[in-house]
Amino acid sequence: MEWWLLLLIMFSSLMLLMMSGMPVAFCFMVINLVVAVIFWGGEAGLQQIGFSIFASLAKFALIPVPLFILMGEVMFRSGLGMSMIEALDKWMGRLPGRLGLLSVAAGTLFSATSGSTVGSTALLGSVLTPEMEKRGYKKSMSIGPIIGSGGLAMIVPPSALGVLLASVAEVSVGKLLIAGIIPGLIMGALYATYVITRCYLQPSIAPSYAVTAIPISQKIRFSVRHLLPLGLIIFMVMGFIFLGITTPSEAAATGAAGCFILAAANRKLNWKLVKESFSSTMWITGMIFMIMASVVAFSQILAFSGATRGLANFVTSLAASPIAVIILMQVGALALGTMLSSVAVLMVTIPVYMPIVSMLGFDPIWFLLILLLNLEMGQTTPPFGVILFAMKGVAPPGTTMGDIYRAGLPFLVCDLVAMMLFIFFPGLVLWLPSVML
Repeated sequence: MEWWLLLLIMFSSLMLLMMSGMPVAFCFMVINLVVAVIFWGGEAGLQQIGFSIFASLAKFALIPVPLFILMGEVMFRSGLGMSMIEALDKWMGRLPGRLGLLSVAAGTLFSATSGSTVGSTALLGSVLTPEMEKRGYKKSMSIGPIIGSGGLAMIVPPSALGVLLASVAEVSVGKLLIAGIIPGLIMGALYATYVITRCYLQPSIAPSYAVTAIPISQKIRFSVRHLLPLGLIIFMVMGFIFLGITTPSEAAATGAAGCFILAAANRKLNWKLVKESFSSTMWITGMIFMIMASVVAFSQILAFSGATRGLANFVTSLAASPIAVIILMQVGALALGTMLSSVAVLMVTIPVYMPIVSMLGFDPIWFLLILLLNLEMGQTTPPFGVILFAMKGVAPPGTTMGDIYRAGLPFLVCDLVAMMLFIFFPGLVLWLPSVML
């Protein structure tokens, strides 16, 4: 069978199964079993599937995934994120769109302690949106900054999806995590610039209000109590990885322990918090690992059949420039992101994209970081972006999905600008990993 025909049959069957509502992991597994029996010789093919599943999950590099998720769960359920928002609020002053800027600042900082975009969005939305509505903010400014900054948890380490992406693509987990620091800060700066500019040109969407003057000594005391400990946890993860003190797995364990210690120090640690945090972490991790196990076998079948190499050879033979090919690949991933979850898009694209990236001679860390940004955009893209639904769950009564779609659109444009910057200026992504110890 021709490689292109096999590729067409496998992917069209996969899309049909996903559209039927079947869980993503089961969709991949059904395709794997059918094709393995046909191409890998019946029982021998089924045995190979079993070996592949075991090998895909028995990786030390995957240990940070549940630990990063656990960090976010503890931060969210203990109320430490709320204390962080209160500390940042004291430093905002009377800037245009003050609460919108607070959303961006809090989202950026919380992303550095949590790998959960949904948790970050839920925290910011439940705390800040009612206050912004009370102050007369229009929905475009009370909802939009939260949608944008909530997605930063996927880019800024610790990113559980970043660990998964690096593991599936078989690149350095530490380098991919560190590569997200500068892009995450740039994206936060773009969001803040948009908020200030929009509120300056159109003050009615974010009316100014009297802000009580706070002595600098009080600001410093509050920051030392609530921001400095979070800074230490961030250093225990990102700093340790960057300085080569620990592996990503060890840094994740250190960060998770730090979150529990911080919760205990603030008298927030109790049996309910521990139970709910571990329960949610196990549920999310189990779902991710089931999908990963199925997709690794899927990629092996593609490679064995020759479909992957055939597609890579076809793409590299095109007259289009390599950068044009990269852009087209991102467009394809973004289109998938409007219909599928980020994990599903990651698993569908990586087996096909990585051989092409290798043959074109691009740095895999650079490409994967851009793809990670693409996956973040998919979570805020209508109609099925998970961040949009998380925002709907905590939005004030009367907020429609149309309101949320419109509020998130300008921040999608900011993401697109950021993606173009990273594509045409690779140093923004690759400089920090290049100086790691």
